[in-house]
Amino acid sequence: MFIRTDMKSVPVNRRHGESYPHAFFIIRIGKVVPTQEEMKLVQQKKGKGDRMDLRTIKTFQTIVKLGSFQRAAEELKYVQSTITMHIQKLESDLGVKLLERSKKVCLTEAGRLFHEKADLLLKDYEYLQSAMTEWIQGEAGVVRLGVMEPAASYRLPKILAPFMERYPKVQISIQIGNTYVLREMLIEGKIDLAICSVPDTGLGTTFEPLFAEKVALLVPKQDDLAGKHEIYLKDLRGKRLLLTTTICPYRKKLEAALLEKGGSPYFGIEISTMSALKYYVQANFGIAVVPIITVTPPPEGTVLKPIHDLDTGLVTGILLKSDYKALGSAGEKLISTLRDGLLNQKCDQITGVQNKEVQNF
Repeated sequence: MFIRTDMKSVPVNRRHGESYPHAFFIIRIGKVVPTQEEMKLVQQKKGKGDRMDLRTIKTFQTIVKLGSFQRAAEELKYVQSTITMHIQKLESDLGVKLLERSKKVCLTEAGRLFHEKADLLLKDYEYLQSAMTEWIQGEAGVVRLGVMEPAASYRLPKILAPFMERYPKVQISIQIGNTYVLREMLIEGKIDLAICSVPDTGLGTTFEPLFAEKVALLVPKQDDLAGKHEIYLKDLRGKRLLLTTTICPYRKKLEAALLEKGGSPYFGIEISTMSALKYYVQANFGIAVVPIITVTPPPEGTVLKPIHDLDTGLVTGILLKSDYKALGSAGEKLISTLRDGLLNQKCDQITGVQNKEVQNF
């Protein structure tokens, strides 16, 4: 007769007269296969372990720390019978003995392992409890903010600095992009709010206008417009304009104004980054209509000129989802800080708008 294994067949001597209830025995080398009763017991113990509570764990840790049930009872303000009951329940839940009870409380091998891991668990719980308390009080939280240029570089840092000093545990994630990109991110739930211009479509969003980002014409000193006393949009005809991308709200505003008042055509060079425009003007590539804040003071060799028939600038404000839900105390405090900070910036506010209620588009 042979005993069949996972690896090979092993001959077995059979003494005369012995009988076997089965023709073969299956042996798995290197792995103990528990019986059904053992598996049932493991599942029962696992189910009990799921019901462990922090009180019993804290009681156990206190006993280990102070060395006796009585001292632990005094520390935790329990009667000693409650301490005993906690340990009995914990050991029952785990299915192992944690403490040896004699004149002196001693840890079993399982108890030493549990003590080490439970200490980390309690510290994590205390940290979590503290973090949630801070979140409720507005002292902590995570806010995902989208911002368009030039507000992202020239306005936001000064507004956020005192806020972060006051609420150092609030985590702020800042995404920089144009209005089109920021609106898409907001709709998709990738950011919580945006500081941008009025979106082309307001479906699903709510926009609160706060200020107008003023623009002016930046020209090289050698350009004939540099010496012109008053400049109008029609004076840009035939000039080489340095432009940002087609989805940039500043370019859209300029092109609409040119078609309405200045006519066309004009020659253009497209440069994807707004912050680079002034350097190309400085190098005499052409002229550019730029936010005033980005060229104050103007680069050497350039002149900043107002355009008299171009209105105050690009309306900028806070964009939220129409089904906006409160971001928690930290988020609401940040929105309030942004609103106040942007309204108080040294730029033209929108007359009669800044104190109105939020407008839906």
